[in-house]
Amino acid sequence: MLYGSIGLVLFCFWLVLSGQYTVITVPAGILSVIGVVALSHRMDIADEEGHPIHLVPRTLTYWPWLVVEIAKSTWDVTKIILSPKLPISPTLIRVKASQRSAVGVATYANSITLTPGTITARVSGHEFLVHAVTRSGAEDLAEGTMDRRVKKFETGK
Repeated sequence: MLYGSIGLVLFCFWLVLSGQYTVITVPAGILSVIGVVALSHRMDIADEEGHPIHLVPRTLTYWPWLVVEIAKSTWDVTKIILSPKLPISPTLIRVKASQRSAVGVATYANSITLTPGTITARVSGHEFLVHAVTRSGAEDLAEGTMDRRVKKFETGK
């Protein structure tokens, strides 16, 4: 299944980039993809971490949740910026990541950074140093909702 999905992704990518759909070019693209997939299989360089196709169904629940979180944070940061008092309280906190795979840890760190008002400044194993624009933003992150959502995305549980 892994190599089949890699082949499908590569072929779709090739189709989009080539823009040529003739009797000669499409079979040439298929042969190229078969060659690349065969080489990656022989070299044993493809794995589920590099091509996490098993996570695709879980994106249907995680990405919409993340988009809502980004929108809420965007609104909060906008209110702070437009406020004449500029009520910021920059805070650095350390956050533990409960994810077990590199994909899970990277997803959590990137999700923090994608959310306006917070940025993952350093990743040390399963601990992040996070800068938040406000103390309440840091407290929201420390409560662990995002960590739990990313863990559910990673493990399915």
